[in-house]
Amino acid sequence: MPSKIALFRLSVLGALTSRIDIQHGELKQLLTAQSKQQFDIPNSSKVQVSARTIERWYYQWRKDGIEGLEPQPRKDRGNCKLSKEAKLLILRFKEEDMRRSLTTLLDLASHHGFKNLPRSSVHRFLQHQHMSQRVVSDAPTIERRQFLAQNANEIWYGDVMHGPKIMTPDGLKKSYLVSVLDDASRLVAHAEFCLNEQAVSIERVLKEAVMRRGLPSRFVVDNGPAYKSESLQGICARLDVRLIYCRPYEPEAKGKLERWHRTVREQFLNELNLSLIKNLEDINIRILAWVEELYHKRCHSSLETQTPLERYREDVSKIRLLGEKARYIDEIFYHRIKRHVKKTGVISYNKIEYEVPYQYASTYINLVLDPHTQQVKYLESLTGEKIGEVVQLDPISNAYRDRQRPGAAKPKPHKSSSVVEEVLNTYQNRYKLEDK
Repeated sequence: MPSKIALFRLSVLGALTSRIDIQHGELKQLLTAQSKQQFDIPNSSKVQVSARTIERWYYQWRKDGIEGLEPQPRKDRGNCKLSKEAKLLILRFKEEDMRRSLTTLLDLASHHGFKNLPRSSVHRFLQHQHMSQRVVSDAPTIERRQFLAQNANEIWYGDVMHGPKIMTPDGLKKSYLVSVLDDASRLVAHAEFCLNEQAVSIERVLKEAVMRRGLPSRFVVDNGPAYKSESLQGICARLDVRLIYCRPYEPEAKGKLERWHRTVREQFLNELNLSLIKNLEDINIRILAWVEELYHKRCHSSLETQTPLERYREDVSKIRLLGEKARYIDEIFYHRIKRHVKKTGVISYNKIEYEVPYQYASTYINLVLDPHTQQVKYLESLTGEKIGEVVQLDPISNAYRDRQRPGAAKPKPHKSSSVVEEVLNTYQNRYKLEDK
């Protein structure tokens, strides 16, 4: 029995099949007329068939009848149009990293001299090798293992947990518990409720943590905008702390901190009498007392018979202290705002203009400020060198000041001989003028 496709093709041929002898010119007219017709094409959204295709069907019908209109399998089906060298290269790139996309593989091949490889051919080849993206996507790409830092302060975790609403001068506001947890000991370096989860709150908690517990080697955080801030990155760089971001959608990377959050909810928030909390200070003094008096002194399930505080104290001699950094800890946590210095030696911040040493005109410098008070502290070069105090622009006083760019050309020293003086002497001698 003819297939649905063969019957459709026969219907498209229409009047051509009833004619025994069709002249070449007439055939062309009939093909053109049929190509303008609209059809309900099986398994296709198209509604028209090209004249060339109808002509091919016509000659197939004349040769083999309706059997000639049956769909034929592609002669190259199962074959790949890629060269042997291209196949080997694609395989090598894919085996190096099974997560590589088709686009990445094509880019790599192009850089190695195999330009404009057919995308469909590469895709079919990978499917044939059972290495398509669909096949490997279900397989785990990252080996996950439980781990534990060998010593205290090797790894700290930072994260934010939603807390209760707290009374503020502006009414009830949601609070956020910002915590820093040590991996090896489960000790809370510092935890504090804040009114937002912005970078400035995280930095304040981190500052308190390093002042109380020393410096970590690594600080692990998630990929949230607050943790990706330039200010936090700069602070960690100045502290010589490696800032590490967890992979997206992998909460197990911070499972220990998530366990701490559950403990806070079950053992602190559930026991908290919110009627006694009048402000942010009230809840923070309570979380501090609970951490120091209960959590740190209670045996932790992951530490066998030890408390977090006992485990932390075992490594006190190995902990990296602030040392000299303690003297300028505030400056380490100041924010650096990059600003372009105008030709007039002026920068602006929050609609206020400040004077800058004139040698930095037309360059970039850092405006250093306290993020909590927004007070501008001093000026700093992009390399971190302090270059001067901040002076607010006084345009009236500047009207009476001589300002010159350092390095500008100085007046040339007096010369013993001069063309002007020589011609003057000549002129005077010629006309016998006396020098009065």
